[in-house]
Amino acid sequence: MAKRAIRAEMLSIISEPDFNPRVSMRVTIAILILLLLVLQLRLWVGDSSVGEVWRLQTAVEKQQQENRRLKERNQALEAEVNDLKQGVDAIEERARSELGMIKKDETFYQVIE
Repeated sequence: MAKRAIRAEMLSIISEPDFNPRVSMRVTIAILILLLLVLQLRLWVGDSSVGEVWRLQTAVEKQQQENRRLKERNQALEAEVNDLKQGVDAIEERARSELGMIKKDETFYQVIE
């Protein structure tokens, strides 16, 4: 029943003397072009635009590089801490190089250039 009413309504619109298929096609094309422009604007400008995605990808890459660098530094520091905890040689080396300490009965020679 409803299909017949819709079909009858469409036929009455098309059969009206003022109906022009060219005008309705132009209106449809204008609406589609406007819709395309709106979608393009959202693609290139805004929160989730292409430029924003590129900027975020660059920021992620930089952060990953920084994380790798810090991870390597932390591993080196962890190895040094373990060496200081376990070995007397590392402690002796630090005492000699940073504090200028020498062992008992050793002679220290300083070469001045």
